[in-house]
Amino acid sequence: MLLPITLTFAAACALLNLWLAIRCARFRIRDEVMHGDAGHTLLARRMRAHANFVEYTPIVLILTGLVELAAGASIWLWVAALVYVVARAAHAFGMDADKPTALRAGGALLTWGITAALAVAALVIAYHATREMPVPPALAAHV
Repeated sequence: MLLPITLTFAAACALLNLWLAIRCARFRIRDEVMHGDAGHTLLARRMRAHANFVEYTPIVLILTGLVELAAGASIWLWVAALVYVVARAAHAFGMDADKPTALRAGGALLTWGITAALAVAALVIAYHATREMPVPPALAAHV
């Protein structure tokens, strides 16, 4: 299978995105809020948690896919994807609170750490590659 980690990760992120959207939509339907947050603090927090997820997830998915394509599937990439999904869910729960929480801070810090680790991995792969590039392991079976 081509890119099993990225496909699994993308599916998990899609489901998490739906959950974040539903948390906002339920509030909107119940209180008939068509636009914005109508001054509801909890809705504003949930909207921000959803937006924050949408802001970070595309680059993390792209990096995951490119690293997996270039270097193949690895346990550390599986762990990074899992930690990212858990971190984003924790952040969303943490955003519901009135004050800073360990869930929110931990989710943010893990998100930044995973993003940085993937960026470093991408740079290492890009600049430690040989002049004659071999076929990536993920594509070798399809060539």
